Amino acid sequence: MGVAARLSRYLQVLTQARKMGKDRISSQEIAEYTNINATQIRRDLSTFGKFGKRGVGYAVDSLLSEIRKILRTQGQHNIALIGAGRLGGAIASSPIFAEHGITIAAVFDSDKEKVGTSLGGVAVSPLNALDDIVRDRSIVVGVLAVPAESAQDAADRLVGAGVKIVFNYSPALIDTPSDVQVHTSNPAVELLYALYFHLT
Repeated sequence: MGVAARLSRYLQVLTQARKMGKDRISSQEIAEYTNINATQIRRDLSTFGKFGKRGVGYAVDSLLSEIRKILRTQGQHNIALIGAGRLGGAIASSPIFAEHGITIAAVFDSDKEKVGTSLGGVAVSPLNALDDIVRDRSIVVGVLAVPAESAQDAADRLVGAGVKIVFNYSPALIDTPSDVQVHTSNPAVELLYALYFHLT
């Protein structure tokens, strides 16, 4: 597991700790929740400056914002969500991305009714604006939350705009060039899917 992946895990634990009202957390506590050795945690965090005090632990808030900053500089940036329907809405309102230092920077939909509305605090743009927006907002990842029949076209547009990583939450198999990574499944999404079908 690389340092960015470990930092993402720390971020999850810290986000949870803050929700529970904790002001401070020790490396031992982080270790218990992440199964990462406490010595490794202290080593990772000391690389980025003096955050913790021996016997007092880390201040949750300042460590949170520090790790977010580090992850951003390591390129864990902006994603584009294609599909502003119910599944897109579930993905946009889920805290999963934010907890990993990832921002949904743009949302697209081909439905004129949805264009101009807001999803998760981001304005929905028309698909034909995708090229410019992806370049302007330095988007590196595309998320497909579209019906199966629209998935390939949406993937082609993302690839055309230079996106190299695609998360495919549609039921379709998509075809992309060999230098584009496609991820078709992920436990968080399966959970969202399960909830989505349970609620409908």
